[in-house]
Amino acid sequence: MKKMFGFLMSLALVLTLIAPGASAKTKQDHDAAEDNSVHVQIVLFDGFDLLDALGPYEVFAAAGMYTDGAMTVELVSAEGKRSVPSGLNGPSLKAESKLDPNRSGIILVPGAAGKPAGNSEDAIPSILGKAAHTHLSDMMREALNNEEVTVATVCGGSLLLAMQGLLKDRYAVTNEMGMTALEALGAIPIDARIVEDNPRLVSGGGVTSGLDVAFYLVERELGPQIANAVENLFEYEQRGTVWKAEGMKPIVFTQSRKDEQQTAAK
Repeated sequence: MKKMFGFLMSLALVLTLIAPGASAKTKQDHDAAEDNSVHVQIVLFDGFDLLDALGPYEVFAAAGMYTDGAMTVELVSAEGKRSVPSGLNGPSLKAESKLDPNRSGIILVPGAAGKPAGNSEDAIPSILGKAAHTHLSDMMREALNNEEVTVATVCGGSLLLAMQGLLKDRYAVTNEMGMTALEALGAIPIDARIVEDNPRLVSGGGVTSGLDVAFYLVERELGPQIANAVENLFEYEQRGTVWKAEGMKPIVFTQSRKDEQQTAAK
């Protein structure tokens, strides 16, 4: 009996000594998993488009669910934690923290929701212009210079960056109505659903392209099986070829307007 009691006491002592180490190891493993995860920051600014932001948010969140946290996502703003109103008098979303351009991962910039044209405060050009003249532009400049960050834009998000010269001589796409403006701001507009200037700059065209941008980034970062699982969950398949400045170039069959005028004159 004494031997059994002594054995139990010894076992209890060993477990007491091991437990803190095991607990610490579990915490270390958890912290390591967080460090190795792909973190996504979705930027909110006054007048942002809800679908541009929330469509990608759901894709990234579902990818994290299917990988036990290999991808994490949060809503941020240039000013920090605050309630951010969406465009078209839509609901506000809460930015959970301040945008960190030095944190590795993905930073996604949505477009704006409002009147397609005009100079009124609720017009998309005005909303984007106002956002472009905040600290957000300086932060995004840092992010674009950070080799550990992939910058993604949806719809008018590329125009927001281009307004501060951040996309000069870079391939990009935006909503069809803004392609001329994108070119005037120094970017190289490409008629495609998704454009990858290099692995660290990805842009999407119209509002719903946010889903396609997110699916592409999930597949690129976590693999096709995860992207497929999220596609099946949402019953949605990624649209469009991802355009890149590589491979064979297609023959251009259409004439330029100048050539057409010269032909007509003859």
